[in-house]
Order: sequence, then structure tokens, then C-alpha cells
Amino acid sequence: MEELYEAELQNVKKRFGEVVAVDAVSLSIPKGEFLTLLGPSGCGKTTLLRMFAGFEAPDSGRVLLGGRDVTLVPPYQRDVTTVFQHYALFPHMSVFENVAFGLERRRISREQIESRAVRALEMVRMSGLEHRQPGELSGGQQQRVALARALVLEPRVLLLDEPLAALDLKLRKEMQLELKDLQRRLGISFIYVTHDQEEALTMSDRIAVMNAGHIEQLGRAEEIYERPSTEFVAGFIGVSNIIEGRTESVDERRAIVDISGSPIQVIDVGLTAGQAVRLLVRPEKIKISSEASGHALAARIESAVYLGETTQWRMSLEGGQAITVLEQNTQPFDSARSRIGEQVFVSWAPESAVILKG
Repeated sequence: MEELYEAELQNVKKRFGEVVAVDAVSLSIPKGEFLTLLGPSGCGKTTLLRMFAGFEAPDSGRVLLGGRDVTLVPPYQRDVTTVFQHYALFPHMSVFENVAFGLERRRISREQIESRAVRALEMVRMSGLEHRQPGELSGGQQQRVALARALVLEPRVLLLDEPLAALDLKLRKEMQLELKDLQRRLGISFIYVTHDQEEALTMSDRIAVMNAGHIEQLGRAEEIYERPSTEFVAGFIGVSNIIEGRTESVDERRAIVDISGSPIQVIDVGLTAGQAVRLLVRPEKIKISSEASGHALAARIESAVYLGETTQWRMSLEGGQAITVLEQNTQPFDSARSRIGEQVFVSWAPESAVILKG
């Protein structure tokens, strides 16, 4: 029978004393997928990863790898390997010895150890550095060695627990692209834990956004960003404008929402007239104009922040609601500063507003 998933959690629960760390989570990862578990500290993402690895046993539910129930199987008998934030390389061993260590414990032939370790180092672009000690390597190089040490065991699934958190920003961004490229070339499943939203959006095939021990939303990066299903997801992923209003009228396709006395069109998703609503509009979806036209809201510019390619405007709508607008820079920033206090009009396409459910 063909295996549908490389890794699965079936209704797993985990408590630590009075704290519910994971609350009835089910999750399936197909072969070759890069799945990211994303959320704030304490949301349960690392506990889920540790259940896949076998470092934590669920109080109830099942863990499967390749269709096999491994809920009670110890970590060393599972076909997974883990890369941690702290590389945990043996300082007294060379790069080659660190990578070969796991193979030696499996008592395979020296010839196989040599060929597989060399191949693993080639995968992570560390060829030629086999005889160096970990202390002679940069942080990025040490992380590559840790990756090679995990990949040399040829796991069914690679688990990564915030492996780039200790790197500086520039190197972290480079390693994000390298990791995704490596995963695509190898074709194995990666399960990646992070609290960094940009990292998750950059690397993932799918993202599971976690909150208080459960999965708040699971989907592709663009789905999570463009169509968050809850206010928590909207607030956690990217910068969000949450704008309050009330539905004035509804037709077959669209609704008119009153915001501070001005009518705005939105795509109707089951609204009723007179209903209080909360709209999510991303800052880059909002257009600024000097004159009112169509469905636009009056706003006053409170501040401007220069971000290189863009300017971030902070504005207040009539009625006091604050919004953030991101605009491409087409003129010197000095002229942007001069606009503070100016009244403008802001608008967005109806499909750019997401009606939040909770």
C-alpha cells in the first residue's frame, strides 16, 4: 500500500502539570514538503517537534512515520534526525569526524562512512574543510556541519528547531535560501520550527500557525498572509491594520461598510446589514491620494519612517482609528517629512480587505 504521508500526528495531546502544551492536534506532512511550525513562545510548536523526534511522548493520540506507528518507539529507532539552534558539535573532533559520528555508531563499513560523509559535506558546500575543528569555523559553517551530520543518516524526515536563530541577520537570510534549495534538491520532508514570520514565509511550502497549543491556521504562505482566518493570525503574520466598521447594506456579491462615516466596499462573505465588522487591510494594499475619489477615507498623517525602498506612514482616520500605510519611495524622504500633519485620502480594492472572524 502506498504511503500517503511521511509524518503524521493524530489527535495528540500533551500536558506539563497544569499547562496544556498541545491540545488535540492532527497534522499530516507529505513526502518532500517543507512545513513550518510558526508561533510565539509557549504555543506548543517545539513540543510538537519533540513528539515527532521521540523526545516527548503524547499523553494521548498517535505519532506515525511513513505510516508506521512510532508513538512508543525511542528516538534512536525513528527514521528522523534533528538539527538544533545550538549546533552541539563535538569540539575535539574534526568536521569529517563530526559528520561521520552517527554512521560509526551504526557500525557500517568504513568505505560507506567515507563516501556518505563526503557526499553530505558536498550537499552543504563544506567540501575541503573536512579536517578543520569546529572552533575554526564561522557560525554559518558550523550550522552547515550540523546539517551534514543530520543528513548523512539519510532520514525520512529532517526536524529543525530554530536552527538559524543564533546567526546574524544577513547570514540568516542567506541560509534560509540555502536550506530551501537543499530541501528541494534532496526531496525529503523538512519540519521547521520558528517564531520568525519572515523566515516562515520565505522557506515554507505550508505554514502551521500555532496558538495556545493548537493550530490556528494551516496553509500555503500566500494563503496565511493574504487570507488569515483569525485575528490572531492576522496580527502575528506581518503588519496588519484592523479597522472597525458597521455594515450598511448587502447585495449578492458585495457589502458596504461604514467606517467613521464613510462608505467602503468589501467582498460579502455572509454579512448582514447593521453588523459590526473588523476588517484586515495590509499596509502595502492601501493607496494614498490628495483628493477624495470613490470609496476613500479621510486621514491625517501623523508620522513617516524611512525604510529604504519604502516609507511607512502612520495615519489617523476620522474617528481616531490608527492605520499604517506602506508606500514605494519615488521622491526624497525630506519631502515625506514635510507632509506630517497633512490631510490625505486612503483607499483599497474591495478584495484587499479581509473580514475577520475572531
